[in-house]
Amino acid sequence: MRVKKAIIPCAGFGTRFLPVTKVLPKELLPIVDTPALSYIVEEAAQSGIEEILVIISPQKRYIRNLFKANKPLNALLLDKNDKTSFELANHKYGVKVKFAVQSVMNGNGMAVRLGKSFADGEPVAVLFGDDLMYTGEGTPVTKQLIDAYEHVGGKSIVGCQCPPEDVARRCGVMITGDSVSDRITQILGIKEKPKDDLPSKLVSFGRFILSPAIFDAIDCAPVSDNGEVYLTDAITLLAKTEGVYAYEFEGRRYDIGNKEGYLEATVEYALRDEKLKAEFEEYLNSRAK
Repeated sequence: MRVKKAIIPCAGFGTRFLPVTKVLPKELLPIVDTPALSYIVEEAAQSGIEEILVIISPQKRYIRNLFKANKPLNALLLDKNDKTSFELANHKYGVKVKFAVQSVMNGNGMAVRLGKSFADGEPVAVLFGDDLMYTGEGTPVTKQLIDAYEHVGGKSIVGCQCPPEDVARRCGVMITGDSVSDRITQILGIKEKPKDDLPSKLVSFGRFILSPAIFDAIDCAPVSDNGEVYLTDAITLLAKTEGVYAYEFEGRRYDIGNKEGYLEATVEYALRDEKLKAEFEEYLNSRAK
């Protein structure tokens, strides 16, 4: 079954970016001049996704505005005949975007669970809003995972890379089984933030293709001490029943859920901008002296 739907969980409070996230969802923080969420939606669209369900909290209603027309702004731009700005303000993503509200912060597993009726028995891509992927002219990360999903016969796929150990210990690390290819490995489970020996070098980085069985697995997943249900626990259950695979994707991943990763993304995207590159690079070089 073709993967044509995606879920983007965006309900967290973004406490690592306070005080700005008191008033502005972190998913709308700009990477140069473009909201981070826009890049994630674009990745999904360029991967063949046709419908997206964005999971928001009651405090994040402003995210809806990203996909709505701003009538006073449009009137001003049309009056000025500013076609370039008008097109930027009314960007067409080429996908249908819907919303669901996670009223209780009970984990990213339960956020995805809100998409059960949206999925309607189909596989779904899940793209976490904290992870920004850059592949340049290459294949978008979500499309790489979709191709891997089809290669293994419709089994769930976890997007992974092999980061330094200090990064791995802050993330979900794969417990691996047999290798299928250079980039595809069977996984037996996921160990969150391991404090002892790492079970492998493969680390989950916020991109998944999940079979319809994921929703039953979420219902069976344990509730943590803090009252949250984690998607990785549900995937571990799924690995024991129908099988799950890790795919080591190609691309530059930015952890924009923390300040360092956000700043790295902002600087590197600015250096890729033809209008900004020369002057900004000169500025950076002057500061390095």
